[in-house]
Amino acid sequence: MTHELRLRRLLIANRGEVACRIIRSCRRLGIETMAVHSTADARARHVRLADTAIAIGGAAPAESYLDGGRIIEAALAAGVDGVHPGYGFLSENAPFAQACTDAGLLFVGPRAETIRRMGSKSEAKSVMEDAGVPVVPGYHGKEQSTERLAERAAAIGFPLLIKASAGGGGKGMRVVRAPDEFAEALAAARREAAKAFGDEQVILERFIEQPRHVEVQVFGDRHGNIVHLWERECSTQRRYQKVIEESPSPLLDEKTREAITAAAVEAARAVDYLNAGTIEFICSPAREFWFMEMNTRLQVEHPVTEMVTGLDLVEWQLRIAAGEPLPLAQAEIARRGHAIEARLYAENPATHFTPSSGRIRRLRAPQKHPAIRLDSGVDEGDEVSHHYDPMLAKLIVHGLDRAECVARLRAALAHTAVAGVATNLPLLRAVAAHPVFAAGEVDTGFLDRDLEEVLWNVPPPPLPVLTVAAWRIARDLPRPTAPGDPWSPWALGDGWRATGTAGLPVRLLDAGPTARTATRISRRRRAGPLRHASSRRPAHRPWRRSRTDRGPGPARRCAGHRRRRTHLRGPG
Repeated sequence: MTHELRLRRLLIANRGEVACRIIRSCRRLGIETMAVHSTADARARHVRLADTAIAIGGAAPAESYLDGGRIIEAALAAGVDGVHPGYGFLSENAPFAQACTDAGLLFVGPRAETIRRMGSKSEAKSVMEDAGVPVVPGYHGKEQSTERLAERAAAIGFPLLIKASAGGGGKGMRVVRAPDEFAEALAAARREAAKAFGDEQVILERFIEQPRHVEVQVFGDRHGNIVHLWERECSTQRRYQKVIEESPSPLLDEKTREAITAAAVEAARAVDYLNAGTIEFICSPAREFWFMEMNTRLQVEHPVTEMVTGLDLVEWQLRIAAGEPLPLAQAEIARRGHAIEARLYAENPATHFTPSSGRIRRLRAPQKHPAIRLDSGVDEGDEVSHHYDPMLAKLIVHGLDRAECVARLRAALAHTAVAGVATNLPLLRAVAAHPVFAAGEVDTGFLDRDLEEVLWNVPPPPLPVLTVAAWRIARDLPRPTAPGDPWSPWALGDGWRATGTAGLPVRLLDAGPTARTATRISRRRRAGPLRHASSRRPAHRPWRRSRTDRGPGPARRCAGHRRRRTHLRGPG
């Protein structure tokens, strides 16, 4: 970094994958990092990677990662220069950003006032309307009586969307398709908004059928410069939570791309934006677009932008926070090829995607390649806690065009495996293999509409593949040694018996979305040619459990997996 840079020691007020990501950039730039952790994260990966670490409280987020006072106390005691909030937790908390500034710490993010204004969806839409940025027709006024909202809903027309004004992530959101559904949906949205955000205020918007979610990455510095780093599409969602993101958007043509990025720059300029931010738009199939909201932080999906631009967005954040101007002008920011990111969550598709916790016994990643990147917050042996967001890692791939990128994503997912906790790998593989995704035609409701069809549209692994895999595993099993006689036939431990009836069971877990139970393959040594015989159980829906699924012990069948039983026979 240049000699003007004020950041020499940085506290990362976050955990998991994003903390590890920030540490990686800081190491390259020669910045000393300090991690904070809860009691549950004392041995977490971000703690191991940081130069120093300090405990700030209990396992519950409110006692640690959401306790801004403790984090600032730790920063001042350690003598750091600044605080990076990552994303989630306190990253969009205006009082925390202001408290950092008041304490003399550089806050790696926008000004507190910008966070506050853009944190209110109603105020954000008013600001964008005044700036001439297209806004979805709707109501975002302060009058929140049930009668007034019902009146405005009738004027907007149905279907419409009720959204919590203070939040995001799908919480406090309801689609209303008829007037007689409005009162019940409004009450439910208010309850959910009050519980999640402590504010039951809502906004009403026209509901766009088959919408696409497109966002634009923006940056601003302290010298009045604002640029965009092109767009990302995040339409592959489940219940408003992003699953797969990509750049560039397969929906946009060059004319629309130019218009939407220009609108994003104007939106950022309207609030004199500083540091990294994202302007989110909703698009119709006809490529009309409207402002939805502004995220005043680094996004989870920022790596796809890094892959197509070749830039380090965390480095840009650090330089801008230190007072430097933007590293590049708009005309110098080029994009190359296509990038896709898949989020790997510890959640079980077989049980309605409930979070999964436990120890990661095995984590297999694709081989290192310039076009494949894994941003992980865990290593083998780490514990996945139920206290925090279940995201384990992000798999990002790059290709010269979208077709190559999709093919590389499929291959990379096939070479990714996690044992010890359930994950959404079956869903990711199924989506990547689906023809609608391959065609770039996924809208935000695709997975919610067609989840069952998506999960069951992937063929199971061929029986010969399972057979060879089981034989290879059986062959490589460790052999016991008989005391005093290593050549004894009793030292082989290969399942051989004089009668030729004993088998060596090998259980293979197929993570494919159409599989039913763990594979069980038995090897029997008997004279004669190698052959196999299999029996296949009828498939079941992955979220329905039969009586046999309820038994305890390691042999319990796993919902979402198919069972194959094969007997391998070869010369004895």
